[in-house]
Amino acid sequence: MTKFSVAMTVAAFSAALMLAGCSTPKPTETPPANNNTPTTSSIVPGSAEDLRVNVGDTVHFAFDEYNIEDNDKTTLQRQATWLQKYPSVRVTIEGDCDERGTREYNLALGARRANAVKEFLVSLGVSASRIETISYGKEHPICTASTEDCWAQNRRGVTTITAGANS
Repeated sequence: MTKFSVAMTVAAFSAALMLAGCSTPKPTETPPANNNTPTTSSIVPGSAEDLRVNVGDTVHFAFDEYNIEDNDKTTLQRQATWLQKYPSVRVTIEGDCDERGTREYNLALGARRANAVKEFLVSLGVSASRIETISYGKEHPICTASTEDCWAQNRRGVTTITAGANS
């Protein structure tokens, strides 16, 4: 009789395991594959954030140079297109340098960089009257380590909106 009870217990336990394995799991909720809801962004078109994030507001320069590099021309072309789309926007081009060199030398180099950006934008059809320039020389670093990578980040021209942007 004990053999029968052990066999029945094993059979009942096996049947319970098989039934548990066959149970249907609860479906997981997944979003529909084709959600026709438009993607929304918190960035206001025509705002300073729009310029910075969607267009690009910064170009970089080689050491002791102020010519516009080929890879930065694309950014400036996007800026010109954006500025033509928002004709009430006025900008200032900030010229910046790395920490090497004298204060006076870097102020002059920063001015040449800012003017190079301005002239490029004007050549693409942006009115010169909408663009101011300023040089910060080496006084406005975004990176303060004394390394080539850091210096490269500081050699830049930054387009900032001064008036007419959407908010």
